[in-house]
Amino acid sequence: MDKLIYLIYPIMIIILFAGAKVCKRKEWNEEFMSLSQTKALQGFFAICIMLHHAGQKTCASWKPAPFIVHGLDFFVPIGYFFVGVFLFCSGYGLYKSFTQKEDYLRGFGKRRVLPLVLAFYSTAIIFFIVRLIMGERMNPGKIFCYLSGAMLCNPNAWFVIALPIFYLFFYLAFRFIKKTDAALAVTCFMVFVYTVIGTFIDHNDYWMQGEWWYNSVHLFSIGMLFARFEKPLMAHLKKYYAVYLILMIVGLAVLYPFSEYAQTAFSYYGQNWGAPDKVPRRWVCLISQAGAACAFVFLVFLLNMKIRIGNRILKFMGTITMEFYLIHGLFVELFGYSFLDLRATMGYVRGYYIRNVALYLVVVTILSVPAACLLQKLHKKILG
Repeated sequence: MDKLIYLIYPIMIIILFAGAKVCKRKEWNEEFMSLSQTKALQGFFAICIMLHHAGQKTCASWKPAPFIVHGLDFFVPIGYFFVGVFLFCSGYGLYKSFTQKEDYLRGFGKRRVLPLVLAFYSTAIIFFIVRLIMGERMNPGKIFCYLSGAMLCNPNAWFVIALPIFYLFFYLAFRFIKKTDAALAVTCFMVFVYTVIGTFIDHNDYWMQGEWWYNSVHLFSIGMLFARFEKPLMAHLKKYYAVYLILMIVGLAVLYPFSEYAQTAFSYYGQNWGAPDKVPRRWVCLISQAGAACAFVFLVFLLNMKIRIGNRILKFMGTITMEFYLIHGLFVELFGYSFLDLRATMGYVRGYYIRNVALYLVVVTILSVPAACLLQKLHKKILG
């Protein structure tokens, strides 16, 4: 029965390519950066992120050996690849909206930031209630930190903290700098500063908890830059498409193993043994992962230039990506070997442990999808 989990790989291929259309020679998917195509990609990678978190719960090397069940190993180390696709699309869409919509910055906070803040706190409250039900002990200080957002009650919610920060960078730059290119440069620089600051912060229980907060955020800037120079870039890519496709495939095949080596040899966790060069070590790891993430994201969109994807599953998932991203972790934890790895007096805090990974994924998916839909309806009702 444990082998059934390996069916997830052909299933994911079917989900991605069912209904897809391959363009003929010298023909292109001219809408590969359209809203429908990017939403379809985000829907697919939202599922990949769920598999990444489920893999971390079931077969990550740092988990207790008795609870390791293999099957999702492929997804465990590459969650930042999937997040990189979301960040690239966010940066691209933000810049395109600014250049194409009149007076775009008016009401920017309500349109762009408020929905993310609402999603952050609504799921934080849900996780807080479940934490209490599961028996987590909290003093007044911890309760305040959870409810204020200083500590992440929902451990996957870092994304909806980082993204509004980047939106704020964008708004301030484009609000007060008249020249578009200068504002774009300032926004990209601020994202870079955010990244560098992250490398100086040790792993902790508050904001900027670890490398996942910054190891793919450069793709937000790259998305904006691609939108800025889209026309000449597209002409260039079409002319040398085969060359770039090969370069990205080879690049990913080289850069990803190098990133894995860099993390083993240098490590983001230098503070654990008091390494005096812990920050330079993080820079090496970051550079290696940044290169691998770029190769992956570029390869995804190069393929999308020739393959137009689209089916009911991708279309539907593309409409609930944010809510699905935020809520699926609750079920990943409830049906894992322990709830958020909390420790009780006699061991882990148990939820409803499902050891069979295939059944575990079915249950998590069946509960996550309707929960995401209900959460989306709640958000729309509150936002009016």
